[in-house]
Amino acid sequence: MNQRTTLLWGAALGCITVIIGAFGAHALKAVLSANGRLARYDLAVSYQFYHTLALLLTGMLMNQFPSKRLHYASLLFLLGIIFFSGSLFILSVADIKILRVVTPLGGVLFIAGWLMLFLGVAKK
Repeated sequence: MNQRTTLLWGAALGCITVIIGAFGAHALKAVLSANGRLARYDLAVSYQFYHTLALLLTGMLMNQFPSKRLHYASLLFLLGIIFFSGSLFILSVADIKILRVVTPLGGVLFIAGWLMLFLGVAKK
């Protein structure tokens, strides 16, 4: 992803993260707590927030450290959010067991994103 797209995704996901977090804390809290899934939901919000910040950081670094690896890092962070946090959100409200295999894939994408960020900055 290019710098503009990365920053736009970061800004949009920042807004979405706040909305999802507030929705879970207010509208879904009783249901999530009753089903023992509040911690899972909170984890999804936390990881989405951390990696939204990573996405924004990566976008800001793209001019200073021009590297295809930073473009890959941004894509990997975005896909990690979709797979990791997205699967956890769905698992929080509907325990669809097949999605349990998707969550670790999102974690691997996050790790790969951090590695690409490291390599993109280190290569300058």
